[in-house]
Amino acid sequence: MKKWLMLALALFLLTACNNTDDSKETEDTMAITEESENAVGFEVLGDEIEEATNIPEEEQAAILAAFDEYVASFNAKDIERYVQTLSKNPKGFEYEEDVNTAKQVFTEYNIERKPTDTTIVKYSEEEAQVYANMDIEMTEIETNAELTSSGRQVTVFANEEGTWKVTSVYYIGNDSVQQ
Repeated sequence: MKKWLMLALALFLLTACNNTDDSKETEDTMAITEESENAVGFEVLGDEIEEATNIPEEEQAAILAAFDEYVASFNAKDIERYVQTLSKNPKGFEYEEDVNTAKQVFTEYNIERKPTDTTIVKYSEEEAQVYANMDIEMTEIETNAELTSSGRQVTVFANEEGTWKVTSVYYIGNDSVQQ
């Protein structure tokens, strides 16, 4: 049980590198906010997510492709691809710590993240926020023990020299972790 607790913490480190204590969740409404000049936020009323309206088509395609690569590289346990999706100067996590944790998790677990309802909820030329419902299935390689969780995630991308890179991730679990 202690090992699963450590795994859950590692999982949330990788999916929620920047949760805030100010987040609130209720049955009908959820909002995430950060007290900073680059506020991250979204609100869900029921199941409706509002897509940002000011996104040029080319940028929308590039941002969604960056999100898909972020998830796919993690699922493939390809550390070289995964680090290419990360900002070298992230705002929501420590780069080397995240890379080292990913390497350890890739060695010990098979993990599959399954995003649905992927939507760009905030956009500017410098930053984009991608919302997704995220189902996560994990299997410990050594014991074949399984763990599943689901939640709502906002992945924040920074535009670094024309390429969208993950700079922070916010995650709120829907339910407790299930074994």
